[in-house]
Amino acid sequence: MTAAVAPPRVLTVAGSDSGGGAGIQADLKTMLALGVHGMSVITAVTAQNSRGVQDAWELPVEAVRAQYRSVVDDIGVHAVKTGMLASAELVEAVAGLIAGTGAPAVVDPVGVSKHGDPLLAASALDSVRGRLLPAATVATPNLDEVAQLTGVRVESPDGMREAAAAVLAYGPAWVVIKGGHLPGDAVDLLTDGSEEHWLRAPRHDNRHTHGTGCTLASAIAAQLAKGQPVPEAVAAAKEYVTGALAAGFALGSGIGPVDHGWRFRG
Repeated sequence: MTAAVAPPRVLTVAGSDSGGGAGIQADLKTMLALGVHGMSVITAVTAQNSRGVQDAWELPVEAVRAQYRSVVDDIGVHAVKTGMLASAELVEAVAGLIAGTGAPAVVDPVGVSKHGDPLLAASALDSVRGRLLPAATVATPNLDEVAQLTGVRVESPDGMREAAAAVLAYGPAWVVIKGGHLPGDAVDLLTDGSEEHWLRAPRHDNRHTHGTGCTLASAIAAQLAKGQPVPEAVAAAKEYVTGALAAGFALGSGIGPVDHGWRFRG
């Protein structure tokens, strides 16, 4: 028997969600669904469920660096995705690691959870701006994260260009400004400062949206690992996430997750 050829490899650097809807767990489910091999560097362990994050424990920088080097030096990666990094020390370390890897990097600058729980220390914001965003091929902030990082507050799609320019000023090659918190259709803006792509999808009447941001960033990384250019990768990721949102299901007594396996159940 001849061994099968390995699929493209994607590494997620993020926190663990014990409820399985976001974080490392969402990332790996997304990668499996999109046909790539997912690998992980855990940066923090959280105790969380459908009602929110009850507690979190950051891992030492040495543990994060060792996980990263173990995977990259032996297995190799075709794309990297970052999520919850928690502290300035972790942000600095991970930024340095991905800058030296030579693979596309999708940076989800996670600041707060779906339930409003803080997941990034205020002292880490300068490190995100000065070290992490410059290492990003694509940055994927939501509107709350845009405000946290740049001070720009978006009230309508008309303000998304200003938000994109403010984030691009910190150095990512591309930015996706996610407009999911605005009323009306779900509108995102992808731009590199010269070309624009407006991505629109119908808004589904479903409150079970936990893990949306992690899922989108991981889906973009998966498509980049398969060799797609950024605009095509983001469009394909948006399509996948829209289906996952439509199929989101109740879990526990709070906000349930999007359905990462929705294509398998069609």
